[in-house]
Amino acid sequence: MRFRLVQELAAEGVPVAVACRFLNVSTSGFYDWGSRPPSARMDADEALTTTIRKVHRDSRGTYGAPRVQAELRLGLGIHIGRKRVARLVRLDGLTDISHRRKRRGWKPDTAAHEDLVKRQFRPSKLDRLWFCDITQHRAKDGWVYCAAVIDAFSLRVGGGWSISDRITAKIAVDAL
Repeated sequence: MRFRLVQELAAEGVPVAVACRFLNVSTSGFYDWGSRPPSARMDADEALTTTIRKVHRDSRGTYGAPRVQAELRLGLGIHIGRKRVARLVRLDGLTDISHRRKRRGWKPDTAAHEDLVKRQFRPSKLDRLWFCDITQHRAKDGWVYCAAVIDAFSLRVGGGWSISDRITAKIAVDAL
């Protein structure tokens, strides 16, 4: 890191010897660093960074370092430490979509998926646009979830409905 700073200072016109003396590094070490090939660790980090970018892109930008590491370990079989993944994610500038606590001046995050209806919620015909609504109801022995597919034109239950004691993606698919 110091040698990189010496290189930047030398590009701005500061003599190399003065920059090395100020940063308490040797001049010969700086010149040796400039001609040295990248280490095996740096090559491995480059390969991991491209894999991490692919995992992050496949998650539509929703994964942070912990989920990227889980995908590398469980999905791809690459055993790598969490701090190394966090460092590579941070150095590459990848961020996850996190829904943190609301504060004053809070604005919602952008959606992780594309808007397929382009915010046009008034269709011109029947069966052009459907919504799925899931409601939660208290029952005697716990909660019951009801999913219904609603036609946007008539605002009536058009696709179907489903009831379950757990809220999963399966309940919406069953309703459809």
